[in-house]
Amino acid sequence: MNWLFSILAGAATGVLSGFGVGGGTLLLLWLTLVQGMGQFQAGGVNLVYFISCALPALWGHFRQGLVEKKAALWCILAGVPACAAGAFLASQLEVELLRRIFGVFLLVVGIRELFSKSEKTSKKAESNPHK
Repeated sequence: MNWLFSILAGAATGVLSGFGVGGGTLLLLWLTLVQGMGQFQAGGVNLVYFISCALPALWGHFRQGLVEKKAALWCILAGVPACAAGAFLASQLEVELLRRIFGVFLLVVGIRELFSKSEKTSKKAESNPHK
């Protein structure tokens, strides 16, 4: 019966990943908290799983014309060397320092998300002068 829940969790997180909702994070939580898998192993499983979900989603976005090819090219050209440099830098730093840097990063992003207005809210306020 446990395998059935694992299949359902995998399918649900795959669908959410395809929509860009953060299914990978949910999969990591499932693997570590429910299945008892180690974090390093769960991260590896998540990377392989992400590729299998991301490729069909990317293909669908291309088919619907939702990908700006010129912007994607620039992101790839800048992103690949930046990822390599970041991985090299991370390998030179202490794990505890990396954890603290990542924690600060998450706090900054979370606070920014809490206090930023969404585009829809801003546009509604601009279009309705009586508010």
